[in-house]
Amino acid sequence: MKTFYFIASAAVLMAGCQGSSNTEVKKEEFTTTSVIKIDTSVSTEYVAEIHAFQNVEIRARVKGYLEKFYVDEGKSVVKNQLLFAINDREYKEELAKAKAAYRSAIAEEKELELELNNVKNLLEKKIISATEVDLVKSKVEAKNAKVEEAKAHLAYAELLFEQTKIRAPFDGVINRIPFKIGSLIDEGTLLTTISENHEIYAYFDVSEKEYLNYARNINKEGSHSNDVTLILADGTLHTETGKIETTEGEVDESTGNIAFRAKFKNPSLLIKHGASGKVRLKKELTDVLVIPQKSTFEVQDKLYVFVLDGSNKLSVRNIKINQRLPHLYVVNEGLKEGDRIVFEGVQNASEGLVIAPKQVEMRKIINDFLTLK
Repeated sequence: MKTFYFIASAAVLMAGCQGSSNTEVKKEEFTTTSVIKIDTSVSTEYVAEIHAFQNVEIRARVKGYLEKFYVDEGKSVVKNQLLFAINDREYKEELAKAKAAYRSAIAEEKELELELNNVKNLLEKKIISATEVDLVKSKVEAKNAKVEEAKAHLAYAELLFEQTKIRAPFDGVINRIPFKIGSLIDEGTLLTTISENHEIYAYFDVSEKEYLNYARNINKEGSHSNDVTLILADGTLHTETGKIETTEGEVDESTGNIAFRAKFKNPSLLIKHGASGKVRLKKELTDVLVIPQKSTFEVQDKLYVFVLDGSNKLSVRNIKINQRLPHLYVVNEGLKEGDRIVFEGVQNASEGLVIAPKQVEMRKIINDFLTLK
Protein backbone atom coordinates (compact mmCIF):
# COMPACT_ATOMS: atom_id res chain seq x y z
CA MET A 1 0.00 0.00 0.00
CA LYS A 2 2.79 2.45 0.77
CA THR A 3 4.46 1.81 -2.56
CA PHE A 4 1.21 2.47 -4.44
CA TYR A 5 0.73 5.78 -2.65
CA PHE A 6 4.18 7.04 -3.71
CA ILE A 7 3.63 6.09 -7.33
CA ALA A 8 0.19 7.77 -7.40
CA SER A 9 1.53 10.97 -5.86
CA ALA A 10 4.35 11.14 -8.37
CA ALA A 11 1.89 10.67 -11.20
CA VAL A 12 -0.23 13.55 -9.96
CA LEU A 13 2.85 15.78 -9.61
CA MET A 14 4.01 14.98 -13.15
CA ALA A 15 0.55 15.66 -14.55
CA GLY A 16 0.52 19.04 -12.79
CA CYS A 17 3.91 19.99 -14.21
CA GLN A 18 2.85 19.01 -17.70
CA GLY A 19 -0.29 21.21 -17.46
CA SER A 20 1.66 24.30 -16.36
CA SER A 21 4.11 24.03 -19.22
CA ASN A 22 1.23 24.33 -21.71
CA THR A 23 -0.12 27.57 -20.10
CA GLU A 24 1.19 30.92 -21.55
CA VAL A 25 1.85 33.99 -19.32
CA LYS A 26 -0.96 36.53 -19.89
CA LYS A 27 0.31 39.88 -21.31
CA GLU A 28 -0.84 43.16 -19.74
CA GLU A 29 -3.12 45.21 -21.97
CA PHE A 30 -2.34 48.89 -22.72
CA THR A 31 -4.21 51.44 -24.83
CA THR A 32 -1.92 52.57 -27.66
CA THR A 33 -2.08 54.95 -30.59
CA SER A 34 0.00 55.98 -33.61
CA VAL A 35 1.70 59.31 -34.21
CA ILE A 36 0.12 61.30 -37.08
CA LYS A 37 0.64 64.60 -38.86
CA ILE A 38 -2.10 67.23 -38.88
CA ASP A 39 -2.72 70.85 -39.80
CA THR A 40 -3.72 72.94 -36.80
CA SER A 41 -3.15 76.29 -35.15
CA VAL A 42 -1.87 77.54 -31.85
CA SER A 43 -2.97 80.69 -30.03
CA THR A 44 -0.93 82.72 -27.58
CA GLU A 45 -2.36 85.46 -25.37
CA TYR A 46 -0.54 88.57 -24.17
CA VAL A 47 -1.63 91.21 -21.67
CA ALA A 48 -2.26 94.46 -23.55
CA GLU A 49 -2.48 98.16 -22.79
CA ILE A 50 -5.11 99.95 -24.86
CA HIS A 51 -4.64 103.48 -26.15
CA ALA A 52 -6.88 105.69 -28.21
CA PHE A 53 -5.82 106.46 -31.77
CA GLN A 54 -5.41 110.05 -30.57
CA ASN A 55 -5.32 111.14 -26.95
CA VAL A 56 -4.04 114.63 -26.22
CA GLU A 57 -3.99 117.04 -23.30
CA ILE A 58 -5.96 120.28 -23.54
CA ARG A 59 -3.98 122.99 -21.75
CA ALA A 60 -4.53 126.71 -21.20
CA ARG A 61 -2.28 128.94 -23.30
CA VAL A 62 -3.08 132.10 -21.29
CA LYS A 63 -3.66 133.00 -17.66
CA GLY A 64 -7.08 134.01 -16.34
CA TYR A 65 -10.34 132.93 -14.73
CA LEU A 66 -12.40 130.14 -16.25
CA GLU A 67 -15.52 131.97 -17.35
CA LYS A 68 -17.59 129.30 -19.11
CA PHE A 69 -17.75 125.58 -19.98
CA TYR A 70 -19.35 124.61 -23.27
CA VAL A 71 -18.99 120.82 -22.80
CA ASP A 72 -19.30 118.21 -20.09
CA GLU A 73 -17.22 115.17 -19.18
CA GLY A 74 -17.76 112.14 -21.40
CA LYS A 75 -19.43 114.12 -24.20
CA SER A 76 -18.50 113.84 -27.87
CA VAL A 77 -17.21 116.94 -29.63
CA VAL A 78 -16.21 117.83 -33.18
CA LYS A 79 -13.11 119.56 -34.45
CA ASN A 80 -12.97 123.31 -33.63
CA GLN A 81 -15.95 123.06 -31.27
CA LEU A 82 -15.71 125.58 -28.41
CA LEU A 83 -14.81 123.85 -25.11
CA PHE A 84 -13.84 126.54 -22.56
CA ALA A 85 -13.71 130.32 -22.27
CA ILE A 86 -11.23 132.25 -20.11
CA ASN A 87 -12.12 135.81 -19.10
CA ASP A 88 -10.79 137.94 -21.97
CA ARG A 89 -11.17 141.50 -20.68
CA GLU A 90 -7.47 142.31 -20.23
CA TYR A 91 -6.60 140.60 -23.52
CA LYS A 92 -9.28 142.58 -25.34
CA GLU A 93 -7.83 145.82 -23.94
CA GLU A 94 -4.31 144.79 -24.89
CA LEU A 95 -5.55 144.03 -28.40
CA ALA A 96 -7.15 147.46 -28.68
CA LYS A 97 -3.89 149.11 -27.59
CA ALA A 98 -1.93 147.07 -30.13
CA LYS A 99 -4.31 148.06 -32.92
CA ALA A 100 -3.98 151.74 -31.98
CA ALA A 101 -0.18 151.51 -31.86
CA TYR A 102 -0.13 149.85 -35.26
CA ARG A 103 -2.36 152.51 -36.82
CA SER A 104 -0.20 155.25 -35.28
CA ALA A 105 3.00 153.69 -36.62
CA ILE A 106 1.51 153.46 -40.12
CA ALA A 107 0.44 157.11 -39.98
CA GLU A 108 3.92 158.22 -38.93
CA GLU A 109 5.42 156.07 -41.68
CA LYS A 110 3.23 157.76 -44.32
CA GLU A 111 4.16 161.19 -42.95
CA LEU A 112 7.87 160.44 -43.29
CA GLU A 113 7.36 159.03 -46.79
CA LEU A 114 5.77 162.35 -47.81
CA GLU A 115 8.68 164.21 -46.26
CA LEU A 116 11.10 162.01 -48.20
CA ASN A 117 9.33 162.79 -51.47
CA ASN A 118 9.57 166.52 -50.69
CA VAL A 119 13.28 166.49 -49.94
CA LYS A 120 13.92 164.49 -53.11
CA ASN A 121 12.17 167.27 -55.10
CA LEU A 122 14.24 169.89 -53.32
CA LEU A 123 17.39 167.92 -54.09
CA GLU A 124 16.48 167.86 -57.78
CA LYS A 125 16.13 171.63 -57.66
CA LYS A 126 19.48 171.81 -55.86
CA ILE A 127 17.91 173.62 -52.93
CA ILE A 128 19.19 171.07 -50.34
CA SER A 129 22.10 168.69 -50.21
CA ALA A 130 22.05 164.92 -50.60
CA THR A 131 22.97 164.57 -46.93
CA GLU A 132 19.58 165.88 -45.86
CA VAL A 133 17.85 163.35 -48.15
CA ASP A 134 19.88 160.50 -46.60
CA LEU A 135 18.86 161.68 -43.14
CA VAL A 136 15.16 161.49 -44.02
CA LYS A 137 15.67 158.08 -45.60
CA SER A 138 17.15 156.83 -42.32
CA LYS A 139 14.11 158.13 -40.46
CA VAL A 140 11.81 156.29 -42.90
CA GLU A 141 13.72 153.04 -42.46
CA ALA A 142 13.55 153.37 -38.68
CA LYS A 143 9.82 154.02 -38.87
CA ASN A 144 9.38 150.98 -41.15
CA ALA A 145 10.97 148.88 -38.44
CA LYS A 146 8.59 150.40 -35.88
CA VAL A 147 5.65 149.51 -38.10
CA GLU A 148 6.85 145.89 -38.32
CA GLU A 149 7.27 145.81 -34.56
CA ALA A 150 3.76 147.21 -34.03
CA LYS A 151 2.38 144.66 -36.52
CA ALA A 152 4.06 141.77 -34.66
CA HIS A 153 2.75 143.02 -31.35
CA LEU A 154 -0.74 143.26 -32.83
CA ALA A 155 -0.53 139.67 -34.11
CA TYR A 156 0.62 138.49 -30.67
CA ALA A 157 -2.21 140.37 -28.97
CA GLU A 158 -4.71 138.81 -31.39
CA LEU A 159 -3.27 135.36 -30.66
CA LEU A 160 -3.59 135.82 -26.90
CA PHE A 161 -7.15 137.05 -27.33
CA GLU A 162 -8.03 134.04 -29.49
CA GLN A 163 -6.52 131.67 -26.95
CA THR A 164 -9.03 132.73 -24.33
CA LYS A 165 -11.40 130.53 -26.34
CA ILE A 166 -10.25 126.91 -26.21
CA ARG A 167 -11.45 124.63 -29.02
CA ALA A 168 -11.28 120.91 -29.80
CA PRO A 169 -8.27 119.97 -31.97
CA PHE A 170 -10.14 117.00 -33.51
CA ASP A 171 -13.32 114.94 -33.19
CA GLY A 172 -13.32 113.02 -29.93
CA VAL A 173 -14.63 112.47 -26.42
CA ILE A 174 -13.95 114.82 -23.50
CA ASN A 175 -12.49 113.20 -20.41
CA ARG A 176 -12.41 114.44 -16.82
CA ILE A 177 -12.54 118.21 -16.17
CA PRO A 178 -10.89 118.93 -12.79
CA PHE A 179 -11.77 122.65 -12.55
CA LYS A 180 -14.95 124.64 -11.93
CA ILE A 181 -16.17 127.96 -13.31
CA GLY A 182 -14.27 130.80 -11.63
CA SER A 183 -11.05 128.82 -11.12
CA LEU A 184 -7.87 130.82 -11.70
CA ILE A 185 -5.91 129.17 -14.49
CA ASP A 186 -2.21 129.62 -15.16
CA GLU A 187 -0.58 129.27 -18.53
CA GLY A 188 -0.01 125.57 -19.20
CA THR A 189 -2.69 124.32 -16.78
CA LEU A 190 -4.20 120.96 -17.83
CA LEU A 191 -7.93 121.51 -18.39
CA THR A 192 -8.88 118.05 -19.70
CA THR A 193 -7.88 115.42 -22.25
CA ILE A 194 -9.64 114.46 -25.45
CA SER A 195 -9.64 110.98 -27.01
CA GLU A 196 -10.43 109.89 -30.55
CA ASN A 197 -11.54 106.26 -30.10
CA HIS A 198 -12.87 105.23 -33.53
CA GLU A 199 -9.62 103.30 -33.79
CA ILE A 200 -7.51 102.00 -30.92
CA TYR A 201 -3.99 100.69 -30.39
CA ALA A 202 -3.18 97.63 -28.28
CA TYR A 203 0.41 97.44 -27.01
CA PHE A 204 1.73 94.09 -25.80
CA ASP A 205 5.16 92.63 -24.97
CA VAL A 206 6.59 89.42 -26.40
CA SER A 207 9.88 87.70 -25.64
CA GLU A 208 12.87 88.20 -27.89
CA LYS A 209 12.64 84.52 -28.95
CA GLU A 210 8.98 84.89 -29.96
CA TYR A 211 9.76 88.11 -31.80
CA LEU A 212 12.52 86.46 -33.84
CA ASN A 213 10.21 83.57 -34.74
CA TYR A 214 7.48 86.01 -35.79
CA ALA A 215 9.87 88.17 -37.83
CA ARG A 216 11.30 85.18 -39.71
CA ASN A 217 7.92 83.68 -40.57
CA ILE A 218 5.76 86.74 -41.21
CA ASN A 219 6.17 86.50 -44.99
CA LYS A 220 5.87 82.71 -45.10
CA GLU A 221 2.55 82.32 -43.33
CA GLY A 222 0.27 84.31 -45.63
CA SER A 223 -1.53 87.61 -45.44
CA HIS A 224 -3.34 86.74 -42.19
CA SER A 225 -0.23 85.92 -40.15
CA ASN A 226 -0.34 89.34 -38.47
CA ASP A 227 -4.07 89.19 -37.65
CA VAL A 228 -4.85 89.37 -33.93
CA THR A 229 -7.92 89.15 -31.73
CA LEU A 230 -8.66 91.40 -28.76
CA ILE A 231 -10.08 89.91 -25.56
CA LEU A 232 -11.77 92.54 -23.40
CA ALA A 233 -11.54 92.78 -19.61
CA ASP A 234 -14.80 90.82 -19.15
CA GLY A 235 -13.51 87.94 -21.27
CA THR A 236 -15.59 88.74 -24.36
CA LEU A 237 -14.06 89.09 -27.82
CA HIS A 238 -13.93 92.43 -29.60
CA THR A 239 -16.01 92.27 -32.78
CA GLU A 240 -13.21 93.61 -34.99
CA THR A 241 -10.06 91.75 -35.99
CA GLY A 242 -6.88 93.78 -35.62
CA LYS A 243 -3.52 93.77 -37.35
CA ILE A 244 0.00 94.05 -36.01
CA GLU A 245 1.33 97.30 -37.44
CA THR A 246 4.78 97.70 -35.96
CA THR A 247 7.23 96.80 -33.21
CA GLU A 248 9.49 98.91 -31.05
CA GLY A 249 13.01 99.57 -32.23
CA GLU A 250 14.82 97.90 -29.33
CA VAL A 251 14.55 95.09 -26.80
CA ASP A 252 13.96 96.12 -23.18
CA GLU A 253 17.19 95.17 -21.39
CA SER A 254 15.46 94.74 -18.02
CA THR A 255 12.79 92.29 -19.25
CA GLY A 256 14.15 90.89 -22.51
CA ASN A 257 10.84 91.77 -24.19
CA ILE A 258 9.94 93.87 -27.19
CA ALA A 259 6.65 95.74 -27.59
CA PHE A 260 4.24 95.10 -30.47
CA ARG A 261 1.46 97.47 -31.56
CA ALA A 262 -1.80 96.21 -33.04
CA LYS A 263 -4.54 98.43 -34.47
CA PHE A 264 -8.28 97.74 -34.13
CA LYS A 265 -11.37 99.52 -35.39
CA ASN A 266 -13.78 100.61 -32.65
CA PRO A 267 -16.95 101.73 -34.45
CA SER A 268 -19.22 101.50 -31.39
CA LEU A 269 -16.71 103.48 -29.23
CA LEU A 270 -17.14 100.74 -26.60
CA ILE A 271 -13.42 100.54 -25.84
CA LYS A 272 -11.95 103.57 -24.07
CA HIS A 273 -8.44 104.93 -23.77
CA GLY A 274 -6.60 103.27 -20.87
CA ALA A 275 -8.67 100.06 -20.96
CA SER A 276 -7.07 96.66 -20.37
CA GLY A 277 -7.37 93.38 -22.21
CA LYS A 278 -5.46 90.60 -23.92
CA VAL A 279 -4.26 90.20 -27.48
CA ARG A 280 -4.55 86.70 -28.94
CA LEU A 281 -2.01 85.91 -31.64
CA LYS A 282 -2.81 82.87 -33.79
CA LYS A 283 -0.18 80.85 -35.64
CA GLU A 284 -0.98 78.28 -38.31
CA LEU A 285 0.87 74.93 -38.05
CA THR A 286 1.06 72.76 -41.17
CA ASP A 287 1.92 69.05 -41.33
CA VAL A 288 3.13 68.73 -37.72
CA LEU A 289 3.50 65.60 -35.56
CA VAL A 290 1.18 65.48 -32.56
CA ILE A 291 0.84 63.17 -29.54
CA PRO A 292 -1.42 63.28 -26.47
CA GLN A 293 0.10 64.97 -23.44
CA LYS A 294 -1.03 62.06 -21.24
CA SER A 295 1.21 59.71 -23.28
CA THR A 296 4.33 61.40 -21.89
CA PHE A 297 6.18 61.30 -18.61
CA GLU A 298 8.91 63.55 -17.27
CA VAL A 299 12.29 62.67 -15.80
CA GLN A 300 14.69 65.45 -14.78
CA ASP A 301 12.95 68.05 -16.94
CA LYS A 302 12.98 65.83 -20.02
CA LEU A 303 9.94 64.29 -21.71
CA TYR A 304 9.70 60.62 -22.64
CA VAL A 305 7.22 58.21 -24.24
CA PHE A 306 6.97 54.41 -24.48
CA VAL A 307 7.33 53.23 -28.09
CA LEU A 308 6.25 49.77 -29.32
CA ASP A 309 8.39 47.72 -31.70
CA GLY A 310 7.13 45.04 -34.09
CA SER A 311 6.82 42.49 -31.29
CA ASN A 312 4.94 44.94 -29.03
CA LYS A 313 7.94 45.35 -26.76
CA LEU A 314 8.22 48.74 -25.03
CA SER A 315 11.22 51.03 -25.14
CA VAL A 316 11.67 54.48 -23.60
CA ARG A 317 12.35 57.32 -26.01
CA ASN A 318 13.23 60.95 -25.32
CA ILE A 319 11.23 63.56 -27.30
CA LYS A 320 11.42 67.30 -27.83
CA ILE A 321 8.41 69.55 -28.35
CA ASN A 322 8.04 73.04 -29.78
CA GLN A 323 4.36 73.78 -29.12
CA ARG A 324 1.83 72.94 -26.44
CA LEU A 325 -1.78 72.60 -27.58
CA PRO A 326 -4.85 71.75 -25.47
CA HIS A 327 -4.23 68.09 -24.45
CA LEU A 328 -1.60 67.69 -27.20
CA TYR A 329 2.10 68.25 -27.84
CA VAL A 330 3.63 69.16 -31.19
CA VAL A 331 6.77 67.04 -31.49
CA ASN A 332 9.78 68.14 -33.49
CA GLU A 333 12.31 65.48 -32.45
CA GLY A 334 12.27 61.87 -31.25
CA LEU A 335 9.28 60.45 -33.15
CA LYS A 336 8.14 59.98 -36.72
CA GLU A 337 4.78 59.52 -38.35
CA GLY A 338 3.35 56.03 -37.74
CA ASP A 339 5.30 55.28 -34.55
CA ARG A 340 3.13 53.42 -32.04
CA ILE A 341 3.17 54.75 -28.48
CA VAL A 342 1.42 53.95 -25.20
CA PHE A 343 -1.57 56.27 -24.86
CA GLU A 344 -2.83 55.40 -21.37
CA GLY A 345 -1.15 53.71 -18.42
CA VAL A 346 2.41 54.98 -18.87
CA GLN A 347 2.78 54.93 -15.08
CA ASN A 348 2.46 51.14 -15.17
CA ALA A 349 4.69 50.57 -18.21
CA SER A 350 8.38 49.71 -18.10
CA GLU A 351 11.35 49.29 -20.42
CA GLY A 352 11.34 45.92 -22.19
CA LEU A 353 7.79 44.98 -21.21
CA VAL A 354 5.89 43.06 -23.89
CA ILE A 355 2.25 44.16 -23.91
CA ALA A 356 -1.07 43.42 -25.51
CA PRO A 357 -1.84 46.67 -27.41
CA LYS A 358 -5.37 48.01 -27.67
CA GLN A 359 -5.02 50.41 -30.61
CA VAL A 360 -7.06 53.64 -30.75
CA GLU A 361 -6.92 55.98 -33.74
CA MET A 362 -5.24 59.31 -32.98
CA ARG A 363 -7.93 61.28 -34.81
CA LYS A 364 -10.57 59.77 -32.53
CA ILE A 365 -8.50 60.83 -29.52
CA ILE A 366 -8.22 64.36 -30.91
CA ASN A 367 -11.96 64.50 -31.59
CA ASP A 368 -12.64 63.33 -28.01
CA PHE A 369 -10.42 66.15 -26.73
CA LEU A 370 -12.36 68.67 -28.82
CA THR A 371 -15.60 67.31 -27.33
CA LEU A 372 -14.19 67.85 -23.83
CA LYS A 373 -13.87 71.57 -24.57
